[in-house]
This record gives sequence, structure tokens and C-alpha cells, in this order.
Amino acid sequence: MTASHAATAPSLAATQRRIWMLAWPIMLSNITVPLLGLADSAVLAHLPDPQHLGAVAIGAQLFTLLLWSFGFLRMGTTALTARAAGAQQPLQVIQSLQHSLWLVMPICLLVMAATFVALPWLLPVMGGSADVQSGAAEYLSIRLLSAPAVLAQYALTGWFIGLGKTYVPLLILTLVNSLNALLDYLLVFHVGMTSDGVALGSVLADYSGLAAALYFARRHGLQSLGTRPPLATLRPLLRINRHLFVRTLCLLLVFAFFTAQGARMGELTLATNALLITALLLISNALDGFAHAAESLTGHSLGRANTSQLHRTLLLTALNMLLLASLLTLLLWLAGPYLLSLMTNQPELLPQLQRYQHYLFWLPLVGVASYWLDGVFIGAQASSAMRNAMLAAALLVFLPVWWLTREWGNDGLWWAFYAFLLARALFALNTFLALWRRPQNFM
Repeated sequence: MTASHAATAPSLAATQRRIWMLAWPIMLSNITVPLLGLADSAVLAHLPDPQHLGAVAIGAQLFTLLLWSFGFLRMGTTALTARAAGAQQPLQVIQSLQHSLWLVMPICLLVMAATFVALPWLLPVMGGSADVQSGAAEYLSIRLLSAPAVLAQYALTGWFIGLGKTYVPLLILTLVNSLNALLDYLLVFHVGMTSDGVALGSVLADYSGLAAALYFARRHGLQSLGTRPPLATLRPLLRINRHLFVRTLCLLLVFAFFTAQGARMGELTLATNALLITALLLISNALDGFAHAAESLTGHSLGRANTSQLHRTLLLTALNMLLLASLLTLLLWLAGPYLLSLMTNQPELLPQLQRYQHYLFWLPLVGVASYWLDGVFIGAQASSAMRNAMLAAALLVFLPVWWLTREWGNDGLWWAFYAFLLARALFALNTFLALWRRPQNFM
């Protein structure tokens, strides 16, 4: 670090203010994502037959598997945009979004082809009764219509986070999720639809969100998609994204495996785990507000070759996430029974939720380190380290722990998931220490 860098590095207080300015909009916007899933689940959980909730749980999990596998469009765009913004390269900032958007259509075609080939054998693997699988297939066939809008929003959201304009994703996701929740209610309770109504509501809301995102992108400098970039120009994005693709696919396969094993234990266990996983997403997305702040500020610090600011970013984002995780655990412990009663009023399902609620309470503290390190590594463009940690945690920890605890039933499944979250952080520790000690290797 040069003397000029040290002189211009913001103070701890200034860095803390910047972290909060970046984090709170993302926190609020991320909370709306699982609240949408919670709204979907709550609407269907108030129908007399739990098979509709199971159908959406499986269908949504498959949609997530197919689409979130390409979540690198968000993370890779953030990484390149933050680095270019930190280095004050406005042309590269715009191109990072343009290049990501050019990848959307080829990926959509790949998603459609993968769905056509894989769906006949994926549904039986996920488990559930014939009625549940039929409802899941219907949900997915409708939901996939929104694939272009969802993928484009990944890229646009990543761009705004990389720029540090985190209030924009808040506005977009608030619009999308509010509209979706409203459409769920209207289509299910007033039109008489079930899982198909939930899917259709999501499609309409996703395209509304894309229109809003493009409006904001134009206001921040995106005038057009530009000409189709040559492959050589896309190499930095593809290099980062290939590691992130494997990492995200592995994570989603863990969730899919978790859902499938719950389905094999019966529809009540499937529905119970679906509601608890939805609450887990609420937790992780709240914590991701600081993780996304770490992405943006880590990238900016490395783009400016500012080691002092990097260290401040790492320390303060870690501390903020730990404090928030502790607060979430306390709130879940105190408000757990009330939250469960909001999720469902089914007399058979509520006791199951109460039986496993303690696994939800400790999830913020168990997962906080892995969520934080993901944010740091995206900002540092250390995507290969993220991939390796995820693969090691899934193959060397999650599956062996599940196998050894199979006789524990759903309890063993949750203990395997706990071990998976802790192992992700453990396997990433060596790369983090290298970033802390020798940040110049990441610049």
C-alpha cells in the first residue's frame, strides 16, 4: 500500500456508514424474496389439501435449480462492475452489464432444453405422490415462461450492487414481490386456481420487475445493449462465471437433495421442511445485506489497490454480520411460536413445525461465516475458491453426515445441513487468510 492510499483511506466510522448505506436497502430487498415464498406457502397452506403446497415446494425447487444455477450472472456482474468502478473505468462499468445481458438468451435456450430432457427423471427423484408430481410439473411449465426476465434481472441486480446503487434492487424487488403476493391471493382465492395460479402470478410479476430494472439502468448510463461482443471480450466474465456456475449448481443440488429426502418421509415432512427452508432464506437474505456490501466495497478497495480500506471492509462487515446473526437467533427464539402459527393453520402440519423449529432458531449463527465469505470472495473475484469450498463441503461433509445419520430421519437431515454450512466456511478459510495477508495477489 502506498502512502497516498493510506492517507485517503476512510476512517472506521466512515467505512461503517458506507457499509450501512449499502446494506440496509439490500437487506430489505432480500427479505422480500423469501417473504414471497412465505406468501406462496401461506396461501397454499390455508387450502384444505397439503398436496398443493408440496407441489409448489418441488416445482419451485426445480425452477430454482434450473435458474439459480445461472446466478453467476448476478455475482459475476457484481465482481467485474465493482472492480471497474473502483478503478474509475466508466466504459468497463457499462460493458460489464452489456456483456452479461448478451448471455441471457443463450442461457434461456439451455434452460429450456435442460428442462425438456431432465424433467421426466427429476420429478421421480424429488419424490412425493403422483398428485404432487403432477402439480409440480404444471407449476414448472408455467413458471419457466419467466426465465428471460429472471435471468436479465440477475445481471441488472448485480450491476447495481457493483455500482453501490443498492436502493435500486430494493425498489425493483419490492415491486415484484408485492405484485406477486397480491396476484397469489387473487388467483387462488378469487379465481379458484391453486399451484398454477401461484406460478402465473410469479411470471407476471417477473416481467414487471424487468421493465422497472431496465428503466433504472437507462437512468444510470445504459443506452443500449451494444453490438454482440466477441468471445475474447467475454473471457473475463466467463472465467469468473464458470466457477460460480459449478458452485451455485452444487448448492442447489444440496437443497434439492434435502427436499427430495424430506419428500421420501411423507407429505407432512416435505411441507414442514419447505416452510422451514423458506424461513431459512429469509434469514440468509437478511444477512446477505452485509455480504453484498462486502462484495461492493471489497471490489472497490482492490480496484483502487487500497489495502487499508480492504481491511476495514473485512473487519466491519464481519462484525456487523455476526451481530445481526445473534439478533436474528434471539428474535426467532422469542417469536418462533407466533411465526409458525402465521405459516399454517393446518392441524396436522403445525405440530410437525413445532417439532423441528429449534433447527430454524440456530441457523443464523451456524451459517453467518459462509454467507460473509461468499460476499468477500465475489468482491475479490476468488470464484475458484468459492467453488472448491462448496464442492468439498457437499461431498466430504454433507453427504457423509447424512449417510451416517439416516436412522435419525429428518433430524439427521438437518444435522447434515448444519455440518454443510459450517464446512463451507472452514474450507474457505485458507483463501481468506491469503487475501488478508497478501491482498496484492488479488488485485
